[in-house]
Amino acid sequence: MPSRTKPRESANSTENTTLNVNEKILKECHRLYTEEDKGLIPIAASVGIELLAPRKKITIMLMGNHSAGKSSFVNWYVEEHIQKTGVAIETQGFTIVTSGKKRESLLGNATFHLFSHLKPLQELEGVPDYLTTEISTSKQKKFGLVMFVDTPGLVDGDMAYPFDVNQSIEYLGSLCDLIFVFFDPIGQALCKRTLNIVENLNNNASDRIKFYLSKADTAGSESDRQRVLMQITQELCKRPGLNKCGFDMPTIFVPSLIDRPARCENQIESVCKEIDKTINQTIQNTLNKFEQDCDNVSVQIEKVLEEDRSQGHANFKATLVGWFLFSLATCLGFLLSASFVSLGFLMKFKEVEPFLVSLEDFWKKLPTKYEFQTRVTLGVCVAVLMIASKLFFRKKETLSRKVRRLLQEKKVYVETNIKTQKVKLYNEYLQQSISDGDL
Repeated sequence: MPSRTKPRESANSTENTTLNVNEKILKECHRLYTEEDKGLIPIAASVGIELLAPRKKITIMLMGNHSAGKSSFVNWYVEEHIQKTGVAIETQGFTIVTSGKKRESLLGNATFHLFSHLKPLQELEGVPDYLTTEISTSKQKKFGLVMFVDTPGLVDGDMAYPFDVNQSIEYLGSLCDLIFVFFDPIGQALCKRTLNIVENLNNNASDRIKFYLSKADTAGSESDRQRVLMQITQELCKRPGLNKCGFDMPTIFVPSLIDRPARCENQIESVCKEIDKTINQTIQNTLNKFEQDCDNVSVQIEKVLEEDRSQGHANFKATLVGWFLFSLATCLGFLLSASFVSLGFLMKFKEVEPFLVSLEDFWKKLPTKYEFQTRVTLGVCVAVLMIASKLFFRKKETLSRKVRRLLQEKKVYVETNIKTQKVKLYNEYLQQSISDGDL
């Protein structure tokens, strides 16, 4: 029976989706790392270097008390009604909002499969059941380069969460490029749970945390709004880690949610500018890291080849020493054998006759009382020399000619095919802001 459910509409149809320059650059960087056999990651792995592929998007986590406007902001930025909004606690778990080819909703296991770096969250009891992903085809603003992580609304008191909300948010915060903290003027703007988590995140991510007074249009008059800002600022400054100079808290609200003229300035565009700034920084950092990784891989390949050459020379020297000791042991063995048997049958070889005569003369002239000690000494020397020669003959493993040739080809490929892409990608990035003549 055919379904009568009306299909969801998205801000852009999949047929019209196109990648902008920044998306292409990050996507190309990701490909240069992950391409099978020829990518930087498999080449680096062959010489013992572990690299991580750059992400194709920046990650932004939204946190704050319940009804702070986090979900409304996501819907406004994407220009699609993805997240539920309302006064009640609508977001009870974690929702990842990202762009894709098709409008789709994914549950926990599919989310972990899609985002492998989130798998440690599986160890936290309850999180997999409250983690979802919403995929949208929207291309509004810079959404193609952004992945939002909408977190549960935070409240104080006896509110029981089905998982360790503090630990989960702090882990996700460690992975994000930006952390937006929303305080609203009429809700629990001074929620202690929110402040505690922010203080913990601030220890390692102070430069990534941005504060906003959301729903600023509901704060009343200008004086009321200033009192709210002062109150929030005072509470934040009571925390040693959050008491810093240059503190800023723009006032924002979603324009489409008000039905009357706003009584305050809306600085929501500053949020977009912060996102754009982070995208640009991420692209530059990715390209710089790309060049650095190429250099590290080339240096490591050369180091492996040099160590192999050194080991080959060491093996050759050890072989020479082994043959010398073996030859010396053989000579002493002849000297020892001459004390027990006659070597006259070898006299027919004129080349060794002087040597054999010398051996027989040695034993004839040696006093009888020293024969036993001499034989024992020679026997010990022969044994020691044979053992020593055997040890020197043990060669340490070296690379085969085929492996050395492949490593050399990889080094050349990294330097001439992969690393050179950095200049091309950087030029494409810079062409967006400067003229061709300046490149």
